[in-house]
Amino acid sequence: MGAITRAAANNITTSGLILPAGINDASVASITELAQVSAGDGITLISSQTASASSSISFTTGIDSTYRTYLFKFINIHPSAANTGCQFNFSTDGGSNYNVTKTSTAFYTAHNESDSIAELGYYGGADLAQSTGYQPFNIAMQADSDSSMSAYMYLFNPSDTTFVKHFISENNFMSYSYLESVRIFVAGYGNTTSAINAIRFQMSSGNIDSGTIHMYGIAWYGTDHTNIIRISRKQEVSIKETYEHRKNKVFYI
Repeated sequence: MGAITRAAANNITTSGLILPAGINDASVASITELAQVSAGDGITLISSQTASASSSISFTTGIDSTYRTYLFKFINIHPSAANTGCQFNFSTDGGSNYNVTKTSTAFYTAHNESDSIAELGYYGGADLAQSTGYQPFNIAMQADSDSSMSAYMYLFNPSDTTFVKHFISENNFMSYSYLESVRIFVAGYGNTTSAINAIRFQMSSGNIDSGTIHMYGIAWYGTDHTNIIRISRKQEVSIKETYEHRKNKVFYI
């Protein structure tokens, strides 16, 4: 048994993950339960919505304690009117009201098509200070037929009832005034300890003419009775341990 234990320990990292070399037919033959198998590093698509001259796009279900981190991806968001911006707000009552108090900060980089403008700076047009209004991703988008915005945003632990709700976003779009590629970074927090359970996206004026928004949940593993076997970079298997050899971090399954 000592030799078996030492051999197993050689294939376990200090954080308790079993290395690929430790996985074979013999070592996993006694597994009786696979609690969760997730592909793509634990990212799960929850829902998608595609705009068609939409005044707004709201996600009112699926934001709960299932995930600690939510990821929104914005694919080719096209406004119906020029010189407008994409923006969002949170809700704590399932979408009845979108008015969570927010404080945020932003900076940008820009470079135009004629190579005459190259900028980096603070972006005061997208920061809020204890405001219940909509949080801008950007302003002054172009509405030409080939222009759009693509972006992503992370929302952290929205169901927590102790801390404020942090968000981080990045977007790139074609600007209205100078035909620029503008990249804007926006981050902040919803200043509430209530659970956030809905979010709405809209333009500052006009409609979302077209484009798709995907909402993903990112898995986390933090319970005392659960550990992870890392089979590869693209797959993790969560298993319940029946016995832990605490000194060597060896799990007898």
